[in-house]
Amino acid sequence: MDQIQKTLLEQVADLHDVPAGAYNIRANGESVGRNTTAHIDIVTKTDKPGIDIIIKPGTKKESVHIPVVLSQSGLTEMVYNDFHIGEDCDITIVAGCGIHNGGNQDSKHDGIHSFFIGANSKVRYVEKHYGSGEGTGQRIMNPETRVELAEGSYMEMETVQIKGVDSTKRVTNAKIGDGAKLVITERLMTHGDQYAESEFNVDLDGENSSTNVISRAVAKDNSRQLFLAKINGNNKCAGHSECDAIIMDNAKISAVPEITANCLDAELIHEAAIGKIAGDQLIKLMTLGLTESEAEEQIVNGFLK
Repeated sequence: MDQIQKTLLEQVADLHDVPAGAYNIRANGESVGRNTTAHIDIVTKTDKPGIDIIIKPGTKKESVHIPVVLSQSGLTEMVYNDFHIGEDCDITIVAGCGIHNGGNQDSKHDGIHSFFIGANSKVRYVEKHYGSGEGTGQRIMNPETRVELAEGSYMEMETVQIKGVDSTKRVTNAKIGDGAKLVITERLMTHGDQYAESEFNVDLDGENSSTNVISRAVAKDNSRQLFLAKINGNNKCAGHSECDAIIMDNAKISAVPEITANCLDAELIHEAAIGKIAGDQLIKLMTLGLTESEAEEQIVNGFLK
């Protein structure tokens, strides 16, 4: 891998070297590195681009890294990655996509990640998106995540997009079983003329199932954002969605939360708030010696943590 690709890897997967455990690293449409373990297997699909990640029941304290980087202008790809996670597991999965576009053609990565999580398993999933390059071609990413949580399982999703992605549509669809829980935390920043759309659809099908969907977003310059969160309470369950956003300059943000109770014992809450940075926050930091732009940066960084 060249230095540009290595830098992208650091940004999206915090990798400075070959990771421990299982991994599959993809660059410019090709696999450039793979490792399996005694408990985690990675198999190339034969019917379409992508991989199957098979995690044996009882696997504990192991990790899987599957980052993708693109440094070739004009490259477009679509991949399908399926995670088959056995019962009683405790694992961390790190994905993410980085695009460096130095040319005048659009570069695009679309991916569908499907998770089939066995009973009483715990999964932490981290997905980061990052763009760089001075070319006029766009950096486009459209990830879709599909989740099926079996009885008593737990999944924590952390999705991050802070810089350099010109256009993205992020879709998450989830079905939650008895006593299972899904927690989603999104951190998103757009600038320039960028557009970002986040859509969450969660079906709380199981008894005592639950979800918590939280989005923290900042829109700068002329960028636009759309947040959609739909939670369906189909059983005795608890669901909560929350969108907090800071709007700056000439940006535009829309938040559209929707909750539907299809059961008498469904308890659902939605919250949404959009506003500018408070003047007293800026003044307080500026009295400490920061310029206005430095104060804004500090506030935004703290908000997105």
